[in-house]
Amino acid sequence: MKVIDFHTHVYPDAIAVKAAESIRVFYELEDHATMDGTVDTLLRKGRQLGVDKHVILPVAMKPDRTRNINDFILDTLQDHEEFIGFGTLHAAMDNIAAEVEYIMHKGLRGIKMHPDFQLFNIDDERLFPAYDLLQGKLPVMFHMGDPRYDYSHPARLKHLMELFPRLQVIAAHFGGYRLHKEAADLLKDKDCFFDVSSSLMFMQPGEAEHYIDFYGAERFVYGSDYPLWDPVTEMERFLQLKLSDDTREQIFYKTAQTLLGI
Repeated sequence: MKVIDFHTHVYPDAIAVKAAESIRVFYELEDHATMDGTVDTLLRKGRQLGVDKHVILPVAMKPDRTRNINDFILDTLQDHEEFIGFGTLHAAMDNIAAEVEYIMHKGLRGIKMHPDFQLFNIDDERLFPAYDLLQGKLPVMFHMGDPRYDYSHPARLKHLMELFPRLQVIAAHFGGYRLHKEAADLLKDKDCFFDVSSSLMFMQPGEAEHYIDFYGAERFVYGSDYPLWDPVTEMERFLQLKLSDDTREQIFYKTAQTLLGI
C-alpha cells in the first residue's frame, strides 16, 4: 500500500533542533521529546515505514523571511526525490501576489500557513489577493483550531470558504487541533479536506473513526507532523484505528494523489 505523509516539516541542520524544540514549547508539551527536525531523520524514519513521499510544509514566522524559506524548500527538493514541497506566505509581507506567482512558477504544490504561529487570522483581508490567485490552482493547508487562540478557529475558515468558494483547503488536525467537535459543527457542509496529524493522541477511542466516517475518508490525508511527533509512533496510532483496508488506502494515498495531481 502506497503512503504519502502529507504533513511534515524540516529545517536546515544548523537550526533544526532549536526549531523543533520551539514547537514543543509553543504547544506546552513539557514532558514530550520532539524529533530533531533534520532532513536525514525524516528520510530514515520514512524508509523504515515504507513511506513513498513526504510533503514538506514551511511556515514563515517573519514576512521578510518568506522568500528565503520558500527557496530552502526548493533547494531541498532538488536533493531529495522523496519530497514534495509546499510554499508559505505571510499576511504582512510586501506584494503577496508576487510570491504566489513565484511559488506557482517554481512548481511548489501548495501553500501552508500556521496562523497561530504567524499571528494573523485565516480570513485576514491582506491575504485575499493570494487566495484569489490560488483559487482553482493550488491547495492551501492551514493549521487549525488551537483553543488558546482565535486566529485559526474553524469559524474563520468557514467564513473564508464562503468568500472564496473555489479555494481548495486542507484543514489540518481533523479541522481543529483540540477543537474537533467545533470544527465538525462548522465545516460539515464545506468542501474542504482534512488531515489526521496531531490529533489521534488526544482523541477518545472511536472518535477518529467517527470523524472519518462523518466527513468521508475521501476528504482525509495522512500526516505525522514530524518533528513534533515520531513518524513511527504516529503510524502505529493510525494503524490501530478500526478502519477497512480501502479506507486506509484512501487516507494513505488516494486523497493525496488527487490533491497533488500525481
